Formats: sequence, C-alpha cells, structure tokens
Amino acid sequence: MRYNRDPGEAYRRVDFEARVHGANPRQLVDLCLEQVAGSLGRAIYADKTGDNAAKSAALTRAVSALTALQMGVDSQTPTGPALIQLYQSARRTVLDSALRFDGAKMDTIRKDFLEIRQAMMGH
Repeated sequence: MRYNRDPGEAYRRVDFEARVHGANPRQLVDLCLEQVAGSLGRAIYADKTGDNAAKSAALTRAVSALTALQMGVDSQTPTGPALIQLYQSARRTVLDSALRFDGAKMDTIRKDFLEIRQAMMGH
C-alpha cells in the first residue's frame, strides 16, 4: 500500500473526517459544497504550477464530493430533479477536465458552487 506523505493532504483528510463524524445532513451538504469549490481551486492552482499529481487528486476529490451531493438529493422534492441535473452536469465537466483540463470551466463551476453554498447555508 502506498502512503501519501504530503502533510497538507494528510491534514485535509483528518480535518474532513473529523467534520463528517457526527455532522447533520445540512452540515454534510455544506461540507460537500466546500469540498467541490476547494478541490477545484486546488486543481486550477496545480494546473498553473504544472503539478499534475495534485491536479488529478483535486479533481478526484471534486468528483467524489459531487457524487455524494447527487446521491443525497431527494428526487421527490420540488428542487430535487434540478439539483440532480446540476450535480451530474458539473461532475461530467470535471471528469472531462481530467483528460483536457479547462481552467476557465473549473473556475466557473467553483464560483457557482460557492454561490450555491452561500445561498443554501446563509453564509
């Protein structure tokens, strides 16, 4: 088994796991929205600095957070189908960016999710 020796990544993982443990559903949504935006920001930075491993790891985290968000949507609510469509579209764009990175699209998605987080969480 290969161990990640990046202290920043280890800290993020511990912080994430601590925040997930015992969180209520609203807090979990907030955490996932934060993960999408933060991971896309890290991917954009990694692309600019030529760090492909960090870019790949960040895109993977963003896809995981988008998948979690999509799985948590109640499709029977009035906003459910729209949220599912939004998360699927964002996930598809992030996955496409793993092959052909588009920093502008990633930044647009990042900003959109920051706005969604602000609106949903009242920040």
